[in-house]
This record gives sequence, structure tokens and C-alpha cells, in this order.
Amino acid sequence: MAGKIRVLVVDDSALIRRLLTDMLNSAPDIEVVGAAPDPLVARDKIKSLEPDVLTLDVEMPRMDGITFLRNLMRLRPMPVVMVSTLTEQGAEVTLEALELGAVDFVAKPKLDVARTLTDYVDELTAKVRAAASARVKRLARLEEPQPLHSSDAVIPKRPARHFRTTDRIIAIGASTGGTEAIKSVLMGMSPTSPGIVIAQHIPPGFSAAFADRMDRMTPLSVKEAEDGDQVLPGHAFVAPGDRHLLLVRDGARYVCRLSDGEPVNRHRPSVDVLFRSVLQSAGNNAVAALLTGMGADGAAGLLELHEAGLHTIAQDEETSVVWGMPGEAVKRGGADEVLPLEAIAEHLLAAAGREPTARQSG
Repeated sequence: MAGKIRVLVVDDSALIRRLLTDMLNSAPDIEVVGAAPDPLVARDKIKSLEPDVLTLDVEMPRMDGITFLRNLMRLRPMPVVMVSTLTEQGAEVTLEALELGAVDFVAKPKLDVARTLTDYVDELTAKVRAAASARVKRLARLEEPQPLHSSDAVIPKRPARHFRTTDRIIAIGASTGGTEAIKSVLMGMSPTSPGIVIAQHIPPGFSAAFADRMDRMTPLSVKEAEDGDQVLPGHAFVAPGDRHLLLVRDGARYVCRLSDGEPVNRHRPSVDVLFRSVLQSAGNNAVAALLTGMGADGAAGLLELHEAGLHTIAQDEETSVVWGMPGEAVKRGGADEVLPLEAIAEHLLAAAGREPTARQSG
């Protein structure tokens, strides 16, 4: 993109508009070209200023941010970064915004905003940069929630409890654009699919809401991982937003372990940490996919899995919101397959169903 990234800030608080403007203007490659107190003013400024990226609040007068975003993505799709308060309700609304097409979000602190919001300057500027190069698609229509499966009326969603060992594990990592990408993959699974462990870069407070949303919308039993959770078929576990998720072997079982260890690649949870734990605990009984995301977290881990003979998949550039993490994995030679998002679930299941074989070296 030639020149500076042009940003329009939309927030009903004059204080927040000023803080966001100062934070973004502190970056040499970003320029705030305007600010709006509500979506109706923003609509006119988008036409006159033609910004590259929009930052958007959720709760505003005259029109809420979700309604505005839905209209925007139908009529004039453009990169949007949500600025949402870190609350349970705010988390659910933010996930809805990502489903409608927002690229990413920044969690706005609940208390002492003027003092603490400036701590987010690096995160905000990085996400605006990623949004400026993101692939944004027009929202053709508001889709009805997809039914889980027609058999759900007869066969309960949750599989029967049993104690047999989970033979296969699926590991998934993602960041920017990942909440919707993960949903797409999980929708392609079934209640008999191998147990799934997921590291998605997401703030604390949002990971539980994301897991609950996936539990409602997919055929799997999905929850935020807790220490000691047994990883069973038909179940998926999402790393908490401020802790590493590790897969460990406990006798004949695979279980979740949570760690407060140092951030890796500036992230906790880190995809690299999850992938390494999967390699150490499941070996070639596992398969892995690295989905859309900014940065390089997960690229080294996917390469480790690949070199050890595990089947590895990277999401392709065309269907990634940001082809950072999977692109870096492909560049390093860590992906056995580079696939469009809609094909990943099928290929993960096929690879998990094959007998594991050691990769020949040399």
C-alpha cells in the first residue's frame, strides 16, 4: 500500500476518539484522517475521506456498531478493527462482529481507560497494519445459523462417556481471522472426530465466549480448556486467553495442561507451545493445521511436526484473512498441504484416519 494507512476512528466517546487518534498517529506509517461519534456521521466520512481501515466501537447512539458493520459489509466492504470493552457481553458481540467480517479487535479496558488504553498502542497499530492488507469480502446476506446435523434430533450431540484411549489428536493454531476459520473447520467435524486442541490468539475473557459459541454452532462439544480435561473424540478444547495449552499423556489418556509460562512469540497462548506439546505427547498419532493469522507463531512448531513425520496443513493465501502464520510455515517448508479453508476439515480427518508412518529423512 503506497503512502500511510488512512484510518477513520468511530467511537461515541470524545476521550476515546482522542486517545485512539493519538495512539495511531504515533506510528510513522499510519494517519488518522477523521473521527466520528456515531455510525451516521461515519457513513458520510467514509464517502468523503475514503479511509483504508475503520476502528469501530460497539455501543453507540443512533445505530449500534453491529448494525452498522452489517450494512457496511454488504454495501461497501472495508477492513474494520473493533474496539470492544472486555466484558462477557462485549466478548459475545465482538465474536458476532468477526462473523460479520471485522478483521480483528482490540479489547478496551473497563476501568481507568485514559490511563490504561495507551498500553495497547503496539497491539492497536499492529492490528491496523494487518487489517490494511487483509482480504475483506462482501457480506452477501445474513445467513441463518446452520443446523448442527439432521441426526441431532435422534442422536444427542455429546457422545457417550467412555474410557478408551483417544488414538488420534488434531491440533489447530490461528490468530487474525481465526475465530471464523476455526468455526469453518469445526463445522466439518463430527461427534466421532478425534479430540481437538486449539490455540487461538485471543484475550482473556473472550476465549470462554468463543468456546461457548463454537459449542452451540458446531457438531462438537467445545469448551475453554481446564487443567486436567481429558481429550476425547468429539470434543475440542480452546486455550484460555492468557495461558498456554499443552497436551500431555496421562497413562492411557491425553489430557490438557495449562501453563503460565512466559509468552512465546509474544503470545500466550502460543501455537508453537501447543504444537510442541502435541509432538512430545502424541507423536505421529496427531495431525495439525495452521490457519490464518498475523506474525509467525506456529510456523516453527508446524515445521517440527512435519520433520517428525506428522501430517501438517497450512491454510492457503486466498482464503486467509492474513497470510502471515501459515505463509511463514509454507516458506519454511513445514506444510505437507496448502489448502483452501473449506477443504481443511476433510483433509485433517483423512490424515488422522491413516496409519501413522515415520517420515524418511535424507
